[in-house]
Amino acid sequence: MKNILFLLTPKIQTSYLYDDDSLRQALEKMEYHRFALIPVITHDGKYVRSLAEGDILYAMKHHNMTFDTMHRFPLEIAQSNRDIKPVKVDATLDDLKELIVSQNYVPVIDDKGIFIGIVTRKAVMNELFSAKEE
Repeated sequence: MKNILFLLTPKIQTSYLYDDDSLRQALEKMEYHRFALIPVITHDGKYVRSLAEGDILYAMKHHNMTFDTMHRFPLEIAQSNRDIKPVKVDATLDDLKELIVSQNYVPVIDDKGIFIGIVTRKAVMNELFSAKEE
């Protein structure tokens, strides 16, 4: 079975947040790119988690914040309700099949946990459909 690297969207072509960004920075980046879910990494590149729009809305409601006060709140107060699991760089397409059904993308990390990019559901589906046609 093929390695997933041929499906990888590299980090340089991926939008992500840093774990010390504010909720307002997160919302603005997600709005700009029209993302509902975005990876969060540390400044040294380690994958932390993925943040969803719903996580931000829940934090806004439970911390009584407004759009104007969101810049005061760090990402860490927005707890993720879904665990977007990463895979290691040596994963195969078979390793992705179960994850990609329930996740928009699968984060890819190296052996040290460094975020190197994502594999999207669209890329996996295109690969599976093209393999079936062969």
